[in-house]
Amino acid sequence: MLKGFKDFILRGNVIELATAVIIGGAFTAIVTAISDKIINPLIAAVGSPDVGGLGFRIRPEVEATFVDFGAVITAAINFLIIAAVVYFVIIMPMNKLSEMRKRGADEDEIPPTAEELLAEIRDLMAQGNQQQVPDQRIDGDDTPPRH
Repeated sequence: MLKGFKDFILRGNVIELATAVIIGGAFTAIVTAISDKIINPLIAAVGSPDVGGLGFRIRPEVEATFVDFGAVITAAINFLIIAAVVYFVIIMPMNKLSEMRKRGADEDEIPPTAEELLAEIRDLMAQGNQQQVPDQRIDGDDTPPRH
């Protein structure tokens, strides 16, 4: 039972997924810091000093009716940054590695057996004997031709 679990855990896909989740969690903190400290102030410059200022209130007297475009823009930018990094850092290298593995598997053909090689040599020799030019002897002359 434990051997099966060990095989499952040590399989490449599970380890790669765990690594991706850990890296993704750590990278999310970086993206959040970039959004909060760089992007939100830029968005606030267009709206008001508060990022929540980039939007409008549906009913002026009700605070909960504020439509916050700044938060939506920030979330979209966070998503694009994370998706781009995951694609370029994880997906592309994995695809290249998979492609290289497939090419390596195609090149590893089964070598021919000794019998197959000997049969091929025999066939080539038989073809060579059939293609030899006949002797150019003069009628009745048993001497080999001169070249």
